[in-house]
Amino acid sequence: MTLNTSELKELKQQITTLIQHTAGSAHVTAISLLDIYSTRIKNCPSILEVIAEVKNFRPKLLSYVKFLNGQNVIISIVDQWIFERDIDRGFLGEALASKLIFPYLSLKGEHYLYNQELLLKKRLILESIENLSIGYPELIYHMQIKPQFFLYDILLKRLRIFPLLAYEMSDILENNTLKNEEHELKSYHQVLLQLDADKLITYTNNYVLVSKEFALQSQKPKVWLTNTIKHAPRALFSSFFGIFPKILNLTIQNTQAFLKTQKLNLPLLLQTNLNPNCYTIDPQKYIFVPTSKGSVSLADKINSFKFAQKMFPNEKPENITVTAIGGVLNDIYLIKAQVNNTEHKVIVKRFKDWSGFKWFPLTLWSFGARAFTVSGKARLAKECATSEFLRLRGFNVPKILYVSNPERLVFMEFIEGEDLSRSIKRLDAEPQRAKNSPELAHIETVGKLFAKLHHYGMTLGDTKPENVMINKNGAIYLLDFEQATQDGDKTWDIAEFLYYAGHYLHPLPNNGIAEIITNTFIKGYLQGGGELNTIKKAKSPKYTRVFSIFTMPPIMLTITNTITKTKENTYKTQNP
Repeated sequence: MTLNTSELKELKQQITTLIQHTAGSAHVTAISLLDIYSTRIKNCPSILEVIAEVKNFRPKLLSYVKFLNGQNVIISIVDQWIFERDIDRGFLGEALASKLIFPYLSLKGEHYLYNQELLLKKRLILESIENLSIGYPELIYHMQIKPQFFLYDILLKRLRIFPLLAYEMSDILENNTLKNEEHELKSYHQVLLQLDADKLITYTNNYVLVSKEFALQSQKPKVWLTNTIKHAPRALFSSFFGIFPKILNLTIQNTQAFLKTQKLNLPLLLQTNLNPNCYTIDPQKYIFVPTSKGSVSLADKINSFKFAQKMFPNEKPENITVTAIGGVLNDIYLIKAQVNNTEHKVIVKRFKDWSGFKWFPLTLWSFGARAFTVSGKARLAKECATSEFLRLRGFNVPKILYVSNPERLVFMEFIEGEDLSRSIKRLDAEPQRAKNSPELAHIETVGKLFAKLHHYGMTLGDTKPENVMINKNGAIYLLDFEQATQDGDKTWDIAEFLYYAGHYLHPLPNNGIAEIITNTFIKGYLQGGGELNTIKKAKSPKYTRVFSIFTMPPIMLTITNTITKTKENTYKTQNP
């Protein structure tokens, strides 16, 4: 506000008197004063907005313009019941309720307005969490969210719907943050404590963790549809509030004065260089995901060379090289850097969006068997979330060193060793040494690992033998989790591993290796506590049709026959 204390007192009195006169005998519950175009421009007077809530007000909604104490003031008087419905469920697309999101001055009913503000922010915070759960269904359980995320997420969504709100925010921002951020966060802290008490979140050490139950509830299609539908009335009412008097039962008095005021010095307003921070706020910088090197903001941007420098903050890495090492559906790079005459290696994976003809063959290949996640953002989230899930449960997985969500990059530990497909090829080339070979021991261990992760409800979705790495010490690492999901198709994991293993075998001569590998994997899976029925389903045409493209018919037949002959008591089972 540019008004001094005496001017503000006089304006407050004039507004209060005017509203009470308009309300007549009806009770005025609350009055709030907002500065809707707060950018200060020479020779361009500001436009103030006043909203009053009146109990049992007739008509239900009334707007008019007055010139008070040298200020253009738009006054809106709304029935208290309608205002509270706008707070509770967006009855008017939050056209009036959303004013409590921005700084306001209470002229009357301060306690009432604050309680309504808390109710509104509680609903909007829950909506933000729901949207995060839908956008990052696996990663949401690992996110650490600062209260600032909700503050800026809610503000930015309103700015995108109604760009003129940029004027409202322009001079209350500095260095991409609100000047009075600490004060604005007080109400958000209050709401988050309430949600913690409701057991929807855990709010501790100034971070929000979302409960699994609420996250799962938020991921239902009905929630996504409801949140999507909300966008239309918000945009409609926020942008054109007052244009549909019959629908809203709205009476606008002094229409010409209102329009004249709206046009007042508009060209000058539009030509003004506003604070660009309004458009560059990224709420996701207040969301953090865990890595082996500590938490990383979801908004962090970094490239391979900057990462190499960041990885050794106290050293000067030399001879930094970035080499493409493969990838069809993703780009995969190897970073090498010399530090104190020691070579360090890091794998970088860039998650591309699968679209158009790149995605079409995969759709045809797996049609009817499973659906693949195609969004680069979603696949990156799955990779990070599943890696953390498995690591916490004792599985060997490459450490995630850093994540850049905007660049769709994941930096992870380089595992020295060989993938399991090479072991299978050796077995095929030297069948005489198959018995008691370390290669078979590894396959049995993989079966046990699959049973263990299935016991936790996790399915990997891409279980080709080349996604199993054996390091130089013989430890087995699982790789590539971008198609992983909770409560997915366990049989797909088994079918892909077995039939893809058959892809590396020669159909002639028939040396029995396909049967040995299948029996060994099944033995490990059942001994690890896996269910026989899950294995039996792998011989279904639903799966054999998909993998027959890669594996020769004699090998496919051997694998399915081996699965058929497996019985419940073939191997002694033990829980993981």
